[in-house]
Amino acid sequence: MKRSLLPWLCFALALLAAPLVFPQSAALSLLSQMGTMVLLCLSYNMLLGEGGMLSFGHAVYSGLGAFGAIHLMNRIGDGSVMFPITLVPLAGGVVGALCGVVFGYLTTRRAGTTFSMITLGLVELVSAGVLMFPDLFGGEGGISGNRVVGEPVLGISYGPQTEVYYLIAGWLLVCAAAIHALRHTPLGRILNAVRDNPERAAFIGYDPQRVRYLALILSAFFAGVSGGLSAINFEIVSAEYVGALRSGSILLFTFIGGAAYFYGPIIGGVVGVLFASLLSAYTQAWQFYLGAFFILIVMCVPGGLARLIDNLARLLRAHAFTGELARLLAGLAAAGLAVLAGLVLATEMAYQLSLGSLADAGQGMAPAVLFGVAFDVHSPLAWGAAALSAALGIAAIARLRAPWSVAWSRAWKTMEAAEHERRAAALQERGAP
Repeated sequence: MKRSLLPWLCFALALLAAPLVFPQSAALSLLSQMGTMVLLCLSYNMLLGEGGMLSFGHAVYSGLGAFGAIHLMNRIGDGSVMFPITLVPLAGGVVGALCGVVFGYLTTRRAGTTFSMITLGLVELVSAGVLMFPDLFGGEGGISGNRVVGEPVLGISYGPQTEVYYLIAGWLLVCAAAIHALRHTPLGRILNAVRDNPERAAFIGYDPQRVRYLALILSAFFAGVSGGLSAINFEIVSAEYVGALRSGSILLFTFIGGAAYFYGPIIGGVVGVLFASLLSAYTQAWQFYLGAFFILIVMCVPGGLARLIDNLARLLRAHAFTGELARLLAGLAAAGLAVLAGLVLATEMAYQLSLGSLADAGQGMAPAVLFGVAFDVHSPLAWGAAALSAALGIAAIARLRAPWSVAWSRAWKTMEAAEHERRAAALQERGAP
């Protein structure tokens, strides 16, 4: 019991201490965005990871929940409704769940590719509908609100960003615990069975369509809570909240983190916000890097970053992470950084050229700045340096690949033997044969 509570205590402490470590206003805004995106990815993983339902329209439930929350905030502001701002995300969750009841009845009647295509059509339909009803959704400009309404309760007005962050952190902790608990309920177990073998689940008396339907409603509720938190954080909701681009981002972030692990979407949400918010402050080509990173994850670590962390943790627990493996890993990391430096330099120079520094192409006055160093985009030397760095890194990776495979296979066998011995010892302690 203590062992199962330890990760949650660490998670709660991390949420509590984050503003103390990063007290700057920009950092608090970034942390708030991470919190809402993590909750959104966790809700999406109820479909993808637990139910095997690849949805391209999950932003619909989050976005419509955000619209419901912003309307409620405006009604609170004009005095027509008495409702605490702290519970506004709950109203967003209810709106999301109601949308799940309506849309889920149609989308979950089919599984697999058909389900994915229906959700793709749904997100386009809802996006068009939002623009068709400007009185309800505000058109392209969206709807704005004010979270600082009424008298402060216990001194909390949600004016300072710190208070908003702690509101998001509190809802994230509660919803994450609820999602984790749902995984171990009979509904969560049968959802896994429907994912793995719907025919067998139907044979033992469970309707796969009904199971998928209930899972989607619950997932839509938590997505709506995330949308309500976003409405409070940004105080504006626009048509982008229900768009296909946002749905695609949710899918990418969840897959990058690892859909097979509960903490995978947490990692994916954090990494995704760092790409979208932090990296975009340094380069306008951040979407290119996000796409490249996603392809790299799919090719090298299909289970996501959580799979990589889990494998390394298992090796460390079994004392199978040898010095040889560490040296090879350091070499591969250095070679990967060399390839990355070359590719980033070439990308930034190409992007600078495409933006047209074309005006001063003759003078060579269009520098691309990388790590504080300016590179002339018209200089063959800069392009040669990028190509050389990438080529040396690729050659080093090719040379280290074979010994890494041998060392990894040896370490993995050692780890499996150690885990087998540990399980056998645990069974003997319990008196099992």
